[in-house]
Amino acid sequence: MVKEIKTVKITEKGQIVIPKIIRMLAGFKEGSRISLIAYDNKIELRPMEQISEGLSRALLSESVLAKDWNTTEEDEAWKDL
Repeated sequence: MVKEIKTVKITEKGQIVIPKIIRMLAGFKEGSRISLIAYDNKIELRPMEQISEGLSRALLSESVLAKDWNTTEEDEAWKDL
């Protein structure tokens, strides 16, 4: 059942903003960790609590990339979002 439809723009860096109403409906709060799951015809955003342990282990590699994400440039790109 569809509760809300919103359109967002993808930035040059591939970033999007999740509209407030969607965050509220999904229960996403500031600092929430979510997973993106890509299928052939859709992408899902899920709270990390809904991810199985097996998939969660695969996502741990994300921590390896943190050094590239925790930069002044990234902070600047996200400051107005």
